Amino acid sequence: MTVFTKMLSGAAMGLALAVTSGAAFAETPPNMLVIANRIDDITTLDPAESFEFAGSDVSRNIYQKLVNFDPANLDGGYQPEVAESWTVSDDGKTITFTIRDGLTFHSGNPVTAEDVEFSLQRAVILNKTPSFILTQFGFTADNAADTIKADGNTVTIVTDQPYATSFVLNCLTATIGGIVDKKTVMANEVDGDMGNEWLKTNSAGSGAYKLSSWKPNESVTLTSNPDFYLGAPAMKRVIVRHVQESASQRLLLERGDIDIARDLNPEDVKGAMAADDIRIHDEMRGRLMYISMNQKHPELSKPEVRQAIKHLIDYEGMQNSFLNGQYVIHQNFLPKTFLGAVDENPFDLNVAKAKELLAAAGVDGLELEVGVRESQDRIEIAQSMQNTFAQAGIKLNITVGTAKQVLGRYRARELDVYLGAWGPDYPDPHTNAGTFAYNPDNSDAANATGLLAWRNSWDTGGLTDVVGKTVIENDRAVRAKLYGEIQATFRDTSPFAVMFQKIEQAGVRDNVQNLNLGGATTAVSYWPVTK
Repeated sequence: MTVFTKMLSGAAMGLALAVTSGAAFAETPPNMLVIANRIDDITTLDPAESFEFAGSDVSRNIYQKLVNFDPANLDGGYQPEVAESWTVSDDGKTITFTIRDGLTFHSGNPVTAEDVEFSLQRAVILNKTPSFILTQFGFTADNAADTIKADGNTVTIVTDQPYATSFVLNCLTATIGGIVDKKTVMANEVDGDMGNEWLKTNSAGSGAYKLSSWKPNESVTLTSNPDFYLGAPAMKRVIVRHVQESASQRLLLERGDIDIARDLNPEDVKGAMAADDIRIHDEMRGRLMYISMNQKHPELSKPEVRQAIKHLIDYEGMQNSFLNGQYVIHQNFLPKTFLGAVDENPFDLNVAKAKELLAAAGVDGLELEVGVRESQDRIEIAQSMQNTFAQAGIKLNITVGTAKQVLGRYRARELDVYLGAWGPDYPDPHTNAGTFAYNPDNSDAANATGLLAWRNSWDTGGLTDVVGKTVIENDRAVRAKLYGEIQATFRDTSPFAVMFQKIEQAGVRDNVQNLNLGGATTAVSYWPVTK
């Protein structure tokens, strides 16, 4: 079997046959957008529960939030949406939102302050995976009725301490901030689940699109909302097809059966660029590729060894070869475009310097295990590191496994070294500062698997207190400066080597205009798209 045949085996071969049969090129309708994407990570479409990349794309287009991002001005930060304005109390703990008049849900019901109150309380009470985005402000199932309250056309939230207003509002732009239609949801409640089971596969939003169907591992179909407050979208229907293989996505795109291919590897990007009527849409995303070193390891806990390893990574070589166009060197825990992001990248491949640092630490010969999930780019990064580490006398053994296998050991603090990716949970700097550089209890008993610092047994050397203080700083300029200082210390002292930031390269038919994939801060927006 040839390499090409292997690539298109199974389901992918079926797609390839479908797109190569027939003489005439297909073309999607002018008012329909068809996308190929890997959407097998979707497990639910309830905004109080959804916590996956592909699910966020769907939710972004179905549900409005109190505040949200304008796809035409992502750099402008959060903007009014369901809330037309807000005020903050003198003590900084109470935010009062005035709800915009004239908004309607897909059902025809008006969007009211009561719906906002219900949606936020519901997300806290259900306590699903993303609930921490709200509960970190002190909201609980017991106090939600008192801390999240509607009154006329306003909604007031009261936090447990005076956080930076930008921190609170950034978190409300996350998927969990989606406002649902209380009447419709509660009409479908079963056994006190607040409509959770129904909302897994149905929608009750007021956004630009309504969910028509979700077929797991197959497709998502959205229908436009003619009453959308910004005007009816030009694309009356959006269909997202689950296509696993890059080669199959490219074939569908070149054939004209889809408008956008979102999972092209560098080889297929290069091929698509040579095709007629196709362009490559590059967009910086928030995902970071990093390695981390377990501080329970007697040698990795030495500062010189940690810094030596940061100089044993061929950042430029990887960026310019098998990661070309899809990752860019970035050595800080805040992605570019985030408040407080910096461009300092002090590490390069310097074997001589690494040897000096290892000698200063008294290390001569070292054998380590790196855990890597089954993913071509991550395996190739590990293999590059295996080669460069060997040049300084470090033997790196690569263990490849499923996400469950590798993450299970990582979260149990068992791996010497972990190689993986991290994406922000919400578009505020605390989302990454609060996991890379925050660890209030480093004991095994803490079991704080959500904190990357804890997973690597790192007590952060005092950064925990600084991160805690930064999150309550209301002056944006001061807050940005503090995050810059935290990252400077982090680069010099942490057991993390942040290596790259993701660039999404989507193949797009030339007639598709105004596409925005969400940058580093949000998800894709379909309503501005035209043909």
